Amino acid sequence: MSKSLSAYKFIAPFLILFCFISMQSTSAQDSLQYAAESHFKNIRQLTFGGDNAEAYFSFDGKWLVFQKTYAKEGIPCDQIYVGKIPESANEKFEPRLVSTGKGRTTCGAFLKDNKHVVFASTHLASEACPPVPDRAKYGNKYIWPLYPEYDIFVSNMDGKITKQLTDNPGYDAEATISPDGKTMLFTSTRDGDIDLYTMDLKSGKTKRITNQLGYDGGAWFSPDGKKIIWRASRPQTESEIKEYKDLLKENLVAPTQMEVWIANADGSQAKQVSKLGQANWAPAYMPDSKTIIFASNHEYKRGFPFNLYTMNEDGSDLKKISRDKGFDAFPMFSTDGKKVVFCSNRNNGGTRDTNIFVADWVD
Repeated sequence: MSKSLSAYKFIAPFLILFCFISMQSTSAQDSLQYAAESHFKNIRQLTFGGDNAEAYFSFDGKWLVFQKTYAKEGIPCDQIYVGKIPESANEKFEPRLVSTGKGRTTCGAFLKDNKHVVFASTHLASEACPPVPDRAKYGNKYIWPLYPEYDIFVSNMDGKITKQLTDNPGYDAEATISPDGKTMLFTSTRDGDIDLYTMDLKSGKTKRITNQLGYDGGAWFSPDGKKIIWRASRPQTESEIKEYKDLLKENLVAPTQMEVWIANADGSQAKQVSKLGQANWAPAYMPDSKTIIFASNHEYKRGFPFNLYTMNEDGSDLKKISRDKGFDAFPMFSTDGKKVVFCSNRNNGGTRDTNIFVADWVD
């Protein structure tokens, strides 16, 4: 989901669904918080300019890791940054680079020690940003590249890579970490489809945990560590299957039809939760490990806006949480459940900028 397919968490590279968003919003419509957003309190904008996305908390709730593209600042494609969350109104958010600044990166997540992050990067293959797909070749369909040059790395807070976790042909990205810090959950094409895998971080042992045809990505553990949640496509008709396989041969996927899925932490008892149509993605469990928060454009046949919603594990009690007219996505709660972070086009002065927002959560 998530700019790789993450990253969602791409998002493709992940690739986020930025291209779905119409720039109809004007500065007059901008707002830091909309009247109907009753679950947000003390909302604060942390970044100003560029594409800032997939911002996720450290386990202690003090830091964020995120990916950023901003040509004006010499960042031509996504790189990974970390920043300490301000504790007072006077404290600034001052992120620093922790990826190499080379190639393209996606989908950062903190390790349990709060001193290291994992992310995927193409820097070993080339220092240049990898080429973006020519969408005209595919009827201007919105597609995500699954760069086979992506591998997953660990970096410390000073930007020094301390370990390479994957070294396989094909796409390895969208990594997240279990609550006990022992297991990495990630997406890979190593076996010919786009599936979820787990890796024991101590032994390096890897296990495939999804096996249905279609994209599986942007996965997270529940706070109690017992379940996983992710976004998935499931091509059904002969033409859908052909299109999916044809794109996959070219290391591409079209993420316009995705639903939220859940399973036990080992991948067993997998089931589809949402049945809303269009793109339902960037899901995460809320602090109770029962309720789900996610981004969706299902209300709008034109493909935008994307807003945040909550629902139960059976898909019931769907509630709309956010109200931006462009893009709200990548929600994540702090471990203590008191704060939520998300990325949005709001308050951007009518530009295409996507920024990071953090708020207190009100039930």
